[in-house]
Amino acid sequence: MNKTIFYCISLFFIILLFTACNSSKNTEPNTAGDTLSATDRLLIKNPDTKKENDSERPPIINLTDGVSRKSIVLVMKDSSSTYERIGGKLGNIFLAKLGGIIKKNKINITGAPMVWYYTNKAPYFFEAGVPIDKKPAKLPKQAAIKYLEKDSVVIAHFYGPYSLLPQAYDAAKLYIASKKKKITGKPYEIYVDDPMGPDGKPNDPYKVLTDVVFPVN
Repeated sequence: MNKTIFYCISLFFIILLFTACNSSKNTEPNTAGDTLSATDRLLIKNPDTKKENDSERPPIINLTDGVSRKSIVLVMKDSSSTYERIGGKLGNIFLAKLGGIIKKNKINITGAPMVWYYTNKAPYFFEAGVPIDKKPAKLPKQAAIKYLEKDSVVIAHFYGPYSLLPQAYDAAKLYIASKKKKITGKPYEIYVDDPMGPDGKPNDPYKVLTDVVFPVN
């Protein structure tokens, strides 16, 4: 499948999950760590999986040292006065605003969607983006280009329900401390795998990869 089409489809399904979360019962945002994770916003309750033991099953977290890929990322910052509105804001950014810029400038998406979270309480501040193959000729005022260099990073490869994603942040921080390294920038999440299957149903979360990336030195 064409990469641009694949990532557009992934974006679409991620937005569906955000929407599904916001239409479900209200839950308090997870405040573990110093950033707001996307865990609750991407959480979808599978009605076919109701066993308590399933929710207690730990996630799979593989920690690795690596180097971030040099990328041009089309980003847009926004904020939300309430937790419930974050999903709609991200949906508007990914599909309408960034999607419109990409289409108008005839550029291609080259990677999975990414989000940086800057606060863990209202008002919520975040930055959403997608890697692209070239800088657009013109950008609206609300959009920007973020350049990711080939920097040293620690990556927590996470497989499991998004509700358990804070554990990836905690594990990465412990790993970084054990290696006597320092965090040099805000961590970000990369939604590598599509959380939805071709049949429109949620994939097994323990087979869906989300990378939590910490810049370090």
